[in-house]
Amino acid sequence: MPEKSRFAETLPRVVGLLGGGVIGGGWAARFILNGVDVRLYDPAPNAVEYVQKMVAKARRAYRRLTLAPLPAEGALTAVDSVSEAVCGVDLVQESAPERLELKQKLLAAASRAAGPGALICSSTSGFRPSLLQAEMDHPGCLLVAHSFQPVYLLPLVELCGGQRTAPEMLERAAAIFRAMGMHPLVVRKEVDGFIANRLAEAVSRESLWLVHDDLATLQEIDEAVHYSWGLRRAAIGAYRMADGGNGMRQSIEQWTFRWPWSRLSDKPDMDRAFLDKVAEQADALVEANPVEIPIEEKRDDCLVAVLQGLRSQGCGPGETLARWEKGLRDRAPLPQLANGSGPLQMATLQLPSDWLDSNGHITEMRYLEICGYAGSNLLRYVGSDAEYRSKCGSYFTAETHLTHLRELYAGDRIQVLTQVLGADDKRLHLFYVITREGDERPVATGEQILIHVDAHTRRSGPVKGRMRERLLELARLHAQLPRPERAGASIRLR
Repeated sequence: MPEKSRFAETLPRVVGLLGGGVIGGGWAARFILNGVDVRLYDPAPNAVEYVQKMVAKARRAYRRLTLAPLPAEGALTAVDSVSEAVCGVDLVQESAPERLELKQKLLAAASRAAGPGALICSSTSGFRPSLLQAEMDHPGCLLVAHSFQPVYLLPLVELCGGQRTAPEMLERAAAIFRAMGMHPLVVRKEVDGFIANRLAEAVSRESLWLVHDDLATLQEIDEAVHYSWGLRRAAIGAYRMADGGNGMRQSIEQWTFRWPWSRLSDKPDMDRAFLDKVAEQADALVEANPVEIPIEEKRDDCLVAVLQGLRSQGCGPGETLARWEKGLRDRAPLPQLANGSGPLQMATLQLPSDWLDSNGHITEMRYLEICGYAGSNLLRYVGSDAEYRSKCGSYFTAETHLTHLRELYAGDRIQVLTQVLGADDKRLHLFYVITREGDERPVATGEQILIHVDAHTRRSGPVKGRMRERLLELARLHAQLPRPERAGASIRLR
């Protein structure tokens, strides 16, 4: 059996969401797509529709981001009061507009209705948690969980406790958000704006001065960030790598800020003339760089590409993404045998648009990726987990044959049936049939020979233990099935 995941135990069953705007809607999307039910309280007449659109955007992004099986989506329920939203929930996430009195009122009501055991988090961008605790019955349950737009993609969540926050609440919150694919960063002391927003404000102030003094336009500032340290910091952060071979000390000594390069201690007068100037440049920037799809979708697509690139390097946010994907796979239900004794059936997969080639259909290499994914599911079914792979070994592909029968397109929902054609102590012979959901006609088939490789010698070696028993048992069961017509086919003109 696969290793038991701690992630499923950590995730809340239901969340009370107070506010469904840009941040609240993003939170709703991240919760729902991680299988968590959401009760939404937001008096705005279009709140539910807005959140549903946000969930749809997140769903689109996740289909591009990962092939890991997402859990069944959580339910979204709109309620008419704070008490209905928070009664009996494991977690409350407040995302109301940035007005202190409003947040204090909502959090006080949530504290009364949710009881002493519920974790209560505020999405405030800058208020100290001690201010937010002022009117609460159970202030020890409150902390700030400050995220960034789009919440469903950007992994950082800053956690900041107040003077009366219980330490275990910070630990509990960190575990929950980590299980949802986020990177919790605990702010060690209360400070207005926390960490990331203070850095962002510093850059914004200097940008405004550059525009005010006619030293740069907004487009030039965007280009300066986009093509230089924006890329570098996405990959490695601000201070992990010194500029030069002599280490960080020399780098810091070099950048002693003796030169008058910055005006961060002040900001320009935000009079109407200057605001008009900034607005005109912002409009010109949008007009000069049109995109073919909605700008939010373009933003998400670019973020997905960056996250996937960082994942391939095991770096920063990419490592967070990989950990979340592992949690998704660990807690996914085991694949099932079709009709109880037939080929192993993989969960339905929707094909993303970035799999298209120049002919407008799914490119060839993705068929191999689909077969590999189905093969991994079979190995998981017979007991291949992290412990087995580290102690005993894993299967390497020795030979593959693909047959393309029909075209697949972006948005198609596919299923894969995997049949064991043969197995012994070292070799595994698999056959895959790829179909569209609801259509039994094959669109492609795949056939592979896998070799079991010992974890320590890196040479072929026998499969071991319970996994061997389950694999041979499955092979005996599948030996009773008809042999696929295309099994063993070679390349030839027809």
